[in-house]
Amino acid sequence: MDTGRLARLAEEPVDHRFKGLPPDAEGLLAGQLAAQQRNLYTGGFTTPVLTLSAEDLEHNLRLMEGYAAGHGLSFAPHGKTTMAPQLFQRQFAHGAWGITLAVPHQVRVAREFGAPVVLLANEVVDRAALHWLSAEVDRDPGFRLLCYVDSVRGVALMDEALRGRNRPFEVMVELAAGDEARTGVRGEAEALTVARAVAATGTLRLTGVAGYEADLPGASPATVRAWLDRLLGLAQLLDGEGLFAGAEEIVVSAGGSSWFDAVAAAFARLPALSRPVRKVLRSGAYVSHDDGRYQESTPFNRIPEEGALRPALRLWAQVVSRPTPEQAFLNAGKRDVSYDMGLPVPLLVRSARDGAERAAEGIEVSRLSDQHAWLRTAPDCGIEVGDWVALGLSHPCTVFEKWPLIPVVRRGGAVVEYVRTFF
Repeated sequence: MDTGRLARLAEEPVDHRFKGLPPDAEGLLAGQLAAQQRNLYTGGFTTPVLTLSAEDLEHNLRLMEGYAAGHGLSFAPHGKTTMAPQLFQRQFAHGAWGITLAVPHQVRVAREFGAPVVLLANEVVDRAALHWLSAEVDRDPGFRLLCYVDSVRGVALMDEALRGRNRPFEVMVELAAGDEARTGVRGEAEALTVARAVAATGTLRLTGVAGYEADLPGASPATVRAWLDRLLGLAQLLDGEGLFAGAEEIVVSAGGSSWFDAVAAAFARLPALSRPVRKVLRSGAYVSHDDGRYQESTPFNRIPEEGALRPALRLWAQVVSRPTPEQAFLNAGKRDVSYDMGLPVPLLVRSARDGAERAAEGIEVSRLSDQHAWLRTAPDCGIEVGDWVALGLSHPCTVFEKWPLIPVVRRGGAVVEYVRTFF
């Protein structure tokens, strides 16, 4: 990636746009504030404040780097999770082949910071977006872009918008994970029709097949394996029809954050094709992991011998009211935390009196308002107004989007970096 552009993120002024940061840091640059290594708890930070653990972040990056390499997989983690170019750079430094993104705007962000390989996991039919994407492909011979197709109509719209460009667009046929899935062709016959439509254009080049196994209703090891076998079968079918004739390699891609063990096992079964095969895993939530959805569903629960991810996100909020012994309120709500896949989980209480930390026993979040978390408390849990409470969060994709500048904290509390997000 472009290290110069990344370095310039440190030149952004710290001001009112960034919640949780010390008010007395107004006017400093992000890099200057990071150089001070202020303590999260005593350095003037205000609550609520979202943090990333430096140690757990590094652990997760190293673990998935080793997992992908050990299973012969190219890794293109889904960047929509964080939309943080600094984290993209660290993912590339830890062996990522590319970054997966969902919409053209996200590609613009990634390209602003020099991402060399982008897998755009959608069919793009917006003419203005296609013009920009194709101009970017033509402008930089070192940039590789792959995107999905799942309809003849979509292929026609892409072909019309891309005529006159120098380099063909690399596309992959997306196979839906069942009739209730989001996007993707619903069967092999339709996939073959779409692939033939691609071959009939001069603007598109069929490069592979892809899909998302977690779209399967009530996904289970058996149903995920069956669908992955269909995906591999589709790659073989299209290859047998000669539809990858213009490709230098055949890309086969799947894998969210809940079934990458099944993807690794299935891809190991893929027989040789007419061209070299690149097996691409796209799991994205691993970078921060969580204390909810992915803690429960991570494949490492099934394969503990291969390691374990660590939750790296933590939101600190403060008790601002305790109207009864059974109830308290924190100053963090829907504007600050995820709530689409489970409520936050209290982990720690930090005393406002002496800074001592203890487990958050006898405390649970019962609901969220826009700016408050409602706590159900045991009368003897010991929390009082002013205490800080650390919340574990579920579904990192809807946490990062709420925080444009996130402190990275080392054990002990020193803030050593600030991660900028672009949503």
